[in-house]
Amino acid sequence: MFLSFDCLSNRMVQEQFKREVLPLRNQLLSYARRLLGDVAEAEDIIQEVYMKLWYMRSELQSYNSIKALSVHITKNLCLNRIKLRRDRVEEGLDGLVVLNEEPEPDIALEQKDHLEHVLRIMDGLPGLQQTVLRMKHLEGLEVEEIAELTGSSPEAVRMNLSRARKKVKEQFFKMQKL
Repeated sequence: MFLSFDCLSNRMVQEQFKREVLPLRNQLLSYARRLLGDVAEAEDIIQEVYMKLWYMRSELQSYNSIKALSVHITKNLCLNRIKLRRDRVEEGLDGLVVLNEEPEPDIALEQKDHLEHVLRIMDGLPGLQQTVLRMKHLEGLEVEEIAELTGSSPEAVRMNLSRARKKVKEQFFKMQKL
């Protein structure tokens, strides 16, 4: 039985894909998790990355680095997901829900002021509380990741997050009463 050239070529491309793209999964997943802060969303993104790469499989040899291409696609898909998330609904630190349609100018200014107040309050927190709060809410890291990066236990991170949120909330509402 003879295989056609197209069939042999397709098999070679499939083998190259398995050899060069599939081993990147853990690195890409870790990168997507850091950008998105959500394991399930990161998994979805990696599936999309692999689909895009699969459709491009016959062109992959024209790229200098398949890894760089994969990271670039992952980053772009994550940024698109973040933008989509922001366009739907965002929840601020003070628990207010803000729809991201263009608000009235006075409302937008008030929201900007609130955010600036919260950030100033965060700047005044003790070092570890400030760090874990920023890592959680501004960088989107999970408690376990924060614990690993700070050398703390997950329980200590949760306790510091709780204390930091409480202080921010108290000081924010105190400023609002003035």
